[in-house]
Amino acid sequence: MRNWKNNVFFVLVEPKKSGNIGSSARAIKNMGFTNLCLINPASITEEARWLAWRSEDVLEKAQIFHQLEEALKDKSLVVGTTRRRGSKRGAILDVRYGVRRIYEIAQENKVAILFGREDKCLFNEEVEKCGYLITIPTDELQPSLNLSQAVLIVAYELMRQEEKRDYPMERQFYISQDELEKLYERLYVILKKTGYIPENIEIERRIINNFRHLFGRTGLTFWELKLLHGLLSHIEEIYSKKA
Repeated sequence: MRNWKNNVFFVLVEPKKSGNIGSSARAIKNMGFTNLCLINPASITEEARWLAWRSEDVLEKAQIFHQLEEALKDKSLVVGTTRRRGSKRGAILDVRYGVRRIYEIAQENKVAILFGREDKCLFNEEVEKCGYLITIPTDELQPSLNLSQAVLIVAYELMRQEEKRDYPMERQFYISQDELEKLYERLYVILKKTGYIPENIEIERRIINNFRHLFGRTGLTFWELKLLHGLLSHIEEIYSKKA
């Protein structure tokens, strides 16, 4: 059986400091993970290699992408990290509970965990790609964590799921983000055609984002995807006859 940790990908979005990349590589290897993805990163320097002590293999095989979408297209679940809260950001869970779903889905599917920029975190459009967000509780006098610290804490809590598990394991195969994007595009077209989405850009965006959070958070099996496409086809057929 494949080690579930091989299905977990730590994705650093535009990290500005090479040292943080090296420290993050060491952090994930400390906890038994090996997959590091970098989106438009700073150059890998000797400082990064020094801070990745005995984790140079993770650093050297890190995947580098120019677009976040490239790193996510084959992932079944995308989870973001944040310290900012707000109703428009979707579901936000304490890291201790948020990693449980990652652990379950990673048994058979690829999962991406996004970490934002050191200075600007994740942008709203990147948050919208996440099924849900996890947050690490900190003191209000100094709430901001260093990037590699956040990576270490998430990796640690995720690693501990094996020893803490006292609930039935759910083993399912879920569709990728690529398939989900096709579903969202079709859903948007049909909802627009039927008049369910009003001529208001803000409301339109909110409706689609809510669907993104719903399906992205729970994951969809191939059978459920087929069911939804069948339902959309039925709606299209009925609407076409009335039009």
